[in-house]
Amino acid sequence: MAERSAIPIATVEALIVSVPAEGNAFAEGEEETLLVRVTDENGTYGIGESVCTPKVVKAMVDQETIHFWSQGIGDLLVGADPIEARALYDRIYHGSFYHGRRGTFIQALSAVDIALWDLAGKQLGVPVYKLLGGARTDRIRPYATCYPGDIYDGPMTPIVDEVARQAEVALDQGITAIKVPVLFGRNTTDKQVVEFTAECRRMVGDDIVLALDFGYRWWDWHDAAWTLQRIEDYDIHFAEAPLRHDDLHGHARLAAVSRIRVGGAEFAAGRWEVREWLETGGVTLVQPGVSRAGGFTELMRIAEMCEMYGAQLMPHSFATGITDVANFHLQAASLTIPMVEFRSSRLGPSRLRTELVSPPEPEIVDGYAELPTGPGLGVKLNEDFISKYTNGHGARD
Repeated sequence: MAERSAIPIATVEALIVSVPAEGNAFAEGEEETLLVRVTDENGTYGIGESVCTPKVVKAMVDQETIHFWSQGIGDLLVGADPIEARALYDRIYHGSFYHGRRGTFIQALSAVDIALWDLAGKQLGVPVYKLLGGARTDRIRPYATCYPGDIYDGPMTPIVDEVARQAEVALDQGITAIKVPVLFGRNTTDKQVVEFTAECRRMVGDDIVLALDFGYRWWDWHDAAWTLQRIEDYDIHFAEAPLRHDDLHGHARLAAVSRIRVGGAEFAAGRWEVREWLETGGVTLVQPGVSRAGGFTELMRIAEMCEMYGAQLMPHSFATGITDVANFHLQAASLTIPMVEFRSSRLGPSRLRTELVSPPEPEIVDGYAELPTGPGLGVKLNEDFISKYTNGHGARD
């Protein structure tokens, strides 16, 4: 067999794509993402994204080399072979001590890493999940998050009505698992939260997987335990973010008494932080996102770590079709990802979901979607859309 000739990386771009929110429940004024494009010397490129504070993340991607412990991402990648994505991740990680070991740097590296795997897949003509080790499942199971918008301080009835509307749309789309955010303020009692949970179960029926996102509602794990114990009979698949994010000991105490899976690590950056959630936090479900916690390289390490700790990984996803399809590849290649979050544009308007890449959304039948089939991520960037709505064009070469 002839040896493959490497096609080196020529440029690394960080682009802020921003469009008017136009009714998007998760954005005010502008809906935006940080897009990274890594292009090889033949002009083929891979794409990745991070939705975490795009201007800050862009600055991290664009950072130039200062010294050997503060090397620029572009300086480390230009001339490298994208097929060596895992090695490149480690080279960047260990060459950037001054950037910070967690937080914004990992968010930036997430977008870069996704783009590297996408480019590698395109160069070799295979889907990313094959490069990650091959399929462990023959189909993908997405769950829909039904978020009614920032109306939780108002009356209960409009919230229930909007959640019910979105749930009906999701079920009609073929989805069979739903997560409902429970983001009420202090004026809503825990008893009312229990009543809301009962209403959510009633509206979706007994055969649909139902999970709840409490949005860091409680400071005291005892209060969280009181509520979780009273909603057990409604067959809640998991309880996301019940306590303040960094309260690992509180999570451990809650997880020890709850029959409902306690989720955590939504904003964790990298496997080292996730390990603290598994060991100190005692959770059996972690939810870091591929576009904020280290891309494919780090999420695969986290998925394998979960296997050793008897835990599940359900990646967070509230970005664009880039992150959605990245999660599909992750589930395909992992043993510990039973479902992935999926926010369909049918549940609420989002131009970044419908116009940034094509195809914009997968078809879902009886709760499942097919494995991605195209090379790399299997999606195509809308160049006209990028040209019109990108701020801060720039490339490192």
